[in-house]
Amino acid sequence: MLIIENVKKSTKDKILELLKKDVSLSVNDLTERLYITHMAVRKHLNILEKDHLIKSIEVKQQMGRPLQLYSLTDKGERLFPKNYEGLTVDFLHDIKEIHGENSIKQLFKKREQRLINEYSPRIVHEHTPSEKIKEIVNIQNEKGYMANVTKIDENTFELIEYNCPILAVAKEFKIACQCETEMLKDVLQTKQVNRICCKTDGDDHCRFFIRF
Repeated sequence: MLIIENVKKSTKDKILELLKKDVSLSVNDLTERLYITHMAVRKHLNILEKDHLIKSIEVKQQMGRPLQLYSLTDKGERLFPKNYEGLTVDFLHDIKEIHGENSIKQLFKKREQRLINEYSPRIVHEHTPSEKIKEIVNIQNEKGYMANVTKIDENTFELIEYNCPILAVAKEFKIACQCETEMLKDVLQTKQVNRICCKTDGDDHCRFFIRF
């Protein structure tokens, strides 16, 4: 990932910042702002396009060739800081204050059921414990958990999640972790899912022992 907030920004970072501020720019625009050659700008743009961080469109002009304008993709936008988690935590505290503790439990149980409904169709077709665990790892990685699994024996596995996309929320509302554990039990169809380590407790990662 490119580092946007850096004292010594790379040319690619500067291009991304300019596109963030101005929405769309041409090669000429970037050349004038960055004080480098057209060739150098195009080289950086090509790399950023290959990385799917920017996109381009052609805009017709009254005279001459169409103008090529560059802008950020959704992936490029995600490089810039967002505070969605902070906003979510604030909203959850507001809901708790207005509607009480039980309202928070209901919200997370609803999320748990939604994940069960999402995960189950992908797990149900897997027959062996290894196949089920492998698909869980695939799903969690799609959601940014950086999951990995180690097979202990035919029916026992160690699942590690190195990242928690909802860590700020989970630190404030531990029920999020409980619901994740219950969700894993449901979709894997085993009651033996034990969370051994948890990032909300200050551990380096979340670790589960799962036995079928």
